[in-house]
Amino acid sequence: MDRFAVMRTLVSVAHAPSFSAAAAELNISPSLVSRHVADLEQQLGVRLVNRTARSVTLTSDGAQYAEFAERILAEIEEQDAGLSQTKRSAEGRLSIISPKWIGLQELGLAIGAFRHEHPGIRVKLQLGGVSDRLHDFLDQGFDIAFHARHPADSRVKVRRITELPFMLAASQAYLARRGSPAAPVDLSDHDLLTHTGDPVWHLGQGADATRLRVQDPAVTANAYSIIEQMIELGCGIGHVPRTLVTSSPRAAEVVEVLPERPPPSRSLYAVHAPGDSTPERVKIFLNFVTDWFKQAHSA
Repeated sequence: MDRFAVMRTLVSVAHAPSFSAAAAELNISPSLVSRHVADLEQQLGVRLVNRTARSVTLTSDGAQYAEFAERILAEIEEQDAGLSQTKRSAEGRLSIISPKWIGLQELGLAIGAFRHEHPGIRVKLQLGGVSDRLHDFLDQGFDIAFHARHPADSRVKVRRITELPFMLAASQAYLARRGSPAAPVDLSDHDLLTHTGDPVWHLGQGADATRLRVQDPAVTANAYSIIEQMIELGCGIGHVPRTLVTSSPRAAEVVEVLPERPPPSRSLYAVHAPGDSTPERVKIFLNFVTDWFKQAHSA
């Protein structure tokens, strides 16, 4: 028995003079109306309708239950309409999870710009705690997760947002004290600063590409912002996002190391739930942040 279907039938019977009239309103047969009422009476264990040859009237129990059913069905319709409207409009809550080093850089600025244009969307941003299992963010209640590695998983949808350029950098003071490396092999004679999730450095491209596993780094941290600060303080050579250096007030004190062999850029991806019913707020945000990064990196 479809409980909501029989409740709708009883509500129609309450407002109609006969089963036939109720059936016409519901676009079903009178016999199905009668069966719905009988099924509901059996389920509840009480008589809901008095039937005579000329009319159908509700018992006191029937009138009470019909009023209850009408209220419940109205609340369901209201909730359904609200959710449908939220899906179609730029309103509601948007939950995002991102690695710290991405969220602490341009993503925060992009979200700020997004809020100015779409004040009806409230954003929750969590930095850190991104699972290696790509679909876990959905179980955690997030709409979008950002990754800097291609998320090959058929259980999620993937949007490439932008390219994130990296660089080897050191302060002018450090290089004046220790000398500038002329080739990747020379890096072993320097104090190296690494991210805990980035122990292998890739330098150059094509035939000139070099893979360097950093051994015994001078400083290891789980935030690129810390590595960049160590670079400015003259602690060594670090592998960091380029925008982290160029946006620093002390950028003039930092020099690119081995500029002829720059590290490859990394793609920034946004993943969200699969299916055809992507909420409008998710679509709007992904379109906005893609355009924002395009403009920011072309400036």
